[in-house]
Amino acid sequence: MSFKGLPFPRTESGRASLLPPTPWHYSGDLLTVEYRTDPKNVRAVLPPDVDLTNDDEDPGAVAFIWADWQSCGDDRAELLDPVRSQYKEAYVVVRCRYEGQIYSRCVFIWVDKDFALVRGYLQGYPKKMGSIHQTRPVTVGSAGPRLEKGGQFGMTLAANDRRLASATVTIEGSAESNGFVNGHAMLHHRWFPRIELDGIDSLSEVVTMSGINLDLGPVFAGSATLDLFESPTEELTLLAPEEILGGYFRSVGTTFAGGRTLR
Repeated sequence: MSFKGLPFPRTESGRASLLPPTPWHYSGDLLTVEYRTDPKNVRAVLPPDVDLTNDDEDPGAVAFIWADWQSCGDDRAELLDPVRSQYKEAYVVVRCRYEGQIYSRCVFIWVDKDFALVRGYLQGYPKKMGSIHQTRPVTVGSAGPRLEKGGQFGMTLAANDRRLASATVTIEGSAESNGFVNGHAMLHHRWFPRIELDGIDSLSEVVTMSGINLDLGPVFAGSATLDLFESPTEELTLLAPEEILGGYFRSVGTTFAGGRTLR
């Protein structure tokens, strides 16, 4: 008898596993605020084996992204049981270099569902639980903004009963892309300590991944605001903004079918 499950619990059938087999499909609305901080702040959240981008590559650039996702496995079963498919996340992305190649890297991220949390651990995302909200666009009525000039969106993030971030995006027109920071393959570390808790990791890998079958909606761009708040259990303010570059709304579809181990 073999046990099945990705990753756990593992049973003979695998039905109780927290995650379905890959590939995983995602569709969602992303609100992005791009800004600049001091490059030394970015350096402070990168591991020693990862380099800061070069001076001519805007090393202090940061993207703070709110996402309202719906996801599922290949059989789409979660779509008929939406509590297993719908979740929100807020995450912070910087750019870096590893072995001479430029990557995007998620340095902080919060989600509001357990399956998204554990799925992130498998991929190398440093996910934590949080409370994430963002304004949804509407096509009827007045209880929301339209995807047109003047449309205003608000985003909030909290964890452990404390507000960590709030932001706004006001649409001014269309654009070719929803920013440049989160535009490369991701570079992550997968770390897990061994049971002796002696400072040695059972798992210590550098991995990269990219989505496939990208399906991208039009980009709506405009002005943005972003405020970060102190917390006794978070370090988000290490990346406090010094200059806001802009805000974006885009609907995104993608599929995760696995990554690649670099070390």
